[in-house]
Amino acid sequence: MGAPPVVLLHGVRTSATMWRAQLETLRRAGHRAVAVDLPGHGTDRGQRFTLDGAVDRVAEAVDGLGGRALVVGLSLGGYVAITHAARHPEQVAGLVAADCSTRPLGAVVRGWALLARGIGLLPDAGARLNQVMVDLTLAADAAVDVGAGGYALDVMDDVLQEIGRSRPVTDLARVSAPVWIVNGRWDHFRSEERRYLRACRDGRLVVLRGARHLSSLDRPVAFSRVLLEALDELAVTEPGDRSVSGRSAVRA
Repeated sequence: MGAPPVVLLHGVRTSATMWRAQLETLRRAGHRAVAVDLPGHGTDRGQRFTLDGAVDRVAEAVDGLGGRALVVGLSLGGYVAITHAARHPEQVAGLVAADCSTRPLGAVVRGWALLARGIGLLPDAGARLNQVMVDLTLAADAAVDVGAGGYALDVMDDVLQEIGRSRPVTDLARVSAPVWIVNGRWDHFRSEERRYLRACRDGRLVVLRGARHLSSLDRPVAFSRVLLEALDELAVTEPGDRSVSGRSAVRA
């Protein structure tokens, strides 16, 4: 059967460059992989972000790799990946939804929006604060990767409005492909990971020790290992042979 190619979706305000470590690992292992800039980010900064546009961007990337892929999304990318999987099940060989295990309910989104708008009122729109947080929380090479494509500082209102429309738990229940829910041990977005896992028809929960919200940057080797193991599983298992699961693991 062979392992599918991989499409990687970044977090809010960042870009495809945050996936450098995973792209290198996947390519060394012989897997085809692409990282995509979502609307309003990276090479498309200045555009408006919409959930529909983001899902279309993922669909185009999967089509470019042959029409079926392991779709990997982190934070904003995770919400987009779940929505894409529900809308385009024929394109999804497997789904990795990382650091997005909190439903974007009204009160939650309003809180995020209030904080984002306050930061946006700063004279530099929060650029200095953003850089300080990156430098304080990420290793030097990860900080370079996450900033290499520039920061989309003006995208938060659109993102929060659009992601507030998403229904990740409902959508996960519609996904027949295997799902890996991956969270950093100290991620503040993992509050509903068990709810997400129960919604999956064929789900696994992986918690990465020592990682925070940007788990692929905090623990790049461990995160890449999850992807390689997912690809190994997809390479040897026919879709009709998969059984419903609800497995959990904590990774060193």
